[in-house]
Amino acid sequence: MIKRILFLVVALFMANTQAQDAKQLLDEVSNKVKSYDNIVIGFKYALNNPAENVSQETRGDVTLLGNKYLLNLMGTEQMYDGNKLHVIIPEDEEINISSQSEEDEGSVTPSKMLTFYEEGYTSKMDIVQNVQGRKIQFVKLIPIDSKSELKEILLGIDKQTKHIYKMIMMQNNETNITITVTSFKTNQPLSKTLFVFDESKYANYYINRLD
Repeated sequence: MIKRILFLVVALFMANTQAQDAKQLLDEVSNKVKSYDNIVIGFKYALNNPAENVSQETRGDVTLLGNKYLLNLMGTEQMYDGNKLHVIIPEDEEINISSQSEEDEGSVTPSKMLTFYEEGYTSKMDIVQNVQGRKIQFVKLIPIDSKSELKEILLGIDKQTKHIYKMIMMQNNETNITITVTSFKTNQPLSKTLFVFDESKYANYYINRLD
């Protein structure tokens, strides 16, 4: 009985220590991200659902400036100017324009990709992997909201640079989305019109204003 109690005490202590260590590491990552004027990221995107026999891989890039972003992925361009989201689809010559709320804690938008974990999740340390000489510490995030579509998220963090290297989102429907960073540049010279939608450039496009 005494041994069982001691085991439970040690287990609780270790779990609390892991949670504290995870929070400290995530705080370091967040502070590092917020110290940059802007961030330009190249990445690999993979979606897998073995039950549905779905597997998809592609590459993309995203430019982040505060809550603004420009995302290129799967042949579409998404530009958020801090108020409106513009989804440009060259293949269909179509543009969808809508409002996007940054207050939606359940979504991991590009502008929140590097800081979304600050609220709404419990965290604990997971495995460490050696990736080409880099020590990648994974942190497991569990949504506090029991109705979340996400089962858990694994964040792989470079222990030296404190940059996110990989994000694995596991959904309750068995779909896994993996984003692996291939390039990470900061404080780049950006055009002042990068996040400004110029309708004159899309004279032949159908523009769908959703709100």
